[in-house]
Amino acid sequence: MNPLNSPLEVGVRALALLAESHPEPMDLSQLVMLDYALLHSAEFDGPPSLHPDLPARAGELGMKRRVLEQGLLVLIRAGLAGIEAHHDGLMYRATERGPAFMDILETPYADRLRNRAEWAVNKYAPRIDTDTATHDLISRPAHTPLPPEAHRD
Repeated sequence: MNPLNSPLEVGVRALALLAESHPEPMDLSQLVMLDYALLHSAEFDGPPSLHPDLPARAGELGMKRRVLEQGLLVLIRAGLAGIEAHHDGLMYRATERGPAFMDILETPYADRLRNRAEWAVNKYAPRIDTDTATHDLISRPAHTPLPPEAHRD
């Protein structure tokens, strides 16, 4: 199994986002965009990025959705997250065990991950317009922050 961007790694990143937004749920599109922002936070005028910039980042979004769905299944099976039906579609929420699990991770990477998750959730969720943000992200040159109109007020 490839440890980089595996369902387990992506699931832990999703859990960091869900734990930060707890008890508020998020849909898959929000998680995809927030995971991207969490990894490449410097592109969004945030803290230093967790991962290096990739020239083909538009393709990263397409693959991220599929692996993120698999990662969320890992979290659900472990009892760290749940799935709920809402009028807007399926939503994911950290269970009470989710934030507690994130708190026991004691590595420098886990600290940076929690920091970026807090930044991404506070800056973008829940007001991000995922359709506009996705379009802007795949259409813009590297190192260009998302325009303000990608955010809902």
